[in-house]
Amino acid sequence: MNKRGLLLATLAIAALGSLPLAHAQSYPSRPIRIVVHSSAGALLDVTTRVVAQEMSRDLGQPVFVENRPGADGLLGIRAVKAAAADGYTLLAAANTVAQLPAFRKEPGYELDKDFVGIGMMNRAPFLLVGAPSQPSRTLAELIANAKAHPGQLIMAHAGKGTSVHMASALFLHQSGTQFLDVPYKGAAAALPDVVGGRANVMFDGANSSGPLVQEGKLRAYGITSTARSPAFPDIPTLAEQGLPNYSFYVYLGLLAPANVPKEAVARLAAALRTALASETVKQRFRNDAAEAGAMSPEEFTRFLKEDAARTVKVVNDLGYAKE
Repeated sequence: MNKRGLLLATLAIAALGSLPLAHAQSYPSRPIRIVVHSSAGALLDVTTRVVAQEMSRDLGQPVFVENRPGADGLLGIRAVKAAAADGYTLLAAANTVAQLPAFRKEPGYELDKDFVGIGMMNRAPFLLVGAPSQPSRTLAELIANAKAHPGQLIMAHAGKGTSVHMASALFLHQSGTQFLDVPYKGAAAALPDVVGGRANVMFDGANSSGPLVQEGKLRAYGITSTARSPAFPDIPTLAEQGLPNYSFYVYLGLLAPANVPKEAVARLAAALRTALASETVKQRFRNDAAEAGAMSPEEFTRFLKEDAARTVKVVNDLGYAKE
């Protein structure tokens, strides 16, 4: 091969070797859509919107948030599963995405086959709240009232298999109480009935219930964290009120359809880390008593699988039948 031929061959090889890098540098080249499987105003929705805004700055592209509630979160989850695996449609999900398969015979997706984790946005405890007009003023009184009237007090929640439902189920199991289980189409739909006294109690995110507690429109019976939250120092944990083994956190994260290019996953994960480090996001999390996530895509994917396995055990222990 003459010198000219050798030079051309070398250039060709160099060009081929630079293709993955060029692809990584070109992503994203258009707007990104994040599908939220909860209703507007819920903790997942609020968190995703503030994170998406900061991610947009880093990615240099608009990041739109689309609410797709319904079927206990399955509508949004299935929509993203069916989307193109190109990195332009993501799923913002709570614990629900790992928990629903334990409650449904045909959830319509397999977590470990249909999705890959981008990273955890945060985790946050719930508040157990009820209307101030109720006769039960403390958690001990609420539990005693429920035991005296089994199946008569209403426990509202956001739907079967949701994180709110799991928090409720664990509470019933550990407190030895029986409430009338009433699912709603999302936490935002349930909250007005709790404020109005039509439902007795529910577990809810601090972003929506916290202000109502501070305004005196709701009573907080406790917080589900392992220790009192700096955001709500006067609200005792359930653990310190007679349920020593009780703690529950809702975690919120971003996922993508399986087979999204690794370069896109890495770029999205980097943008998420940048967003979580911003003061805007940190302040929002502090207001919601939340802790920022710190997981790589591989760690978050593994975490989701482990939580799915834990949920199956809890559901079996509690005797729930798949629907």
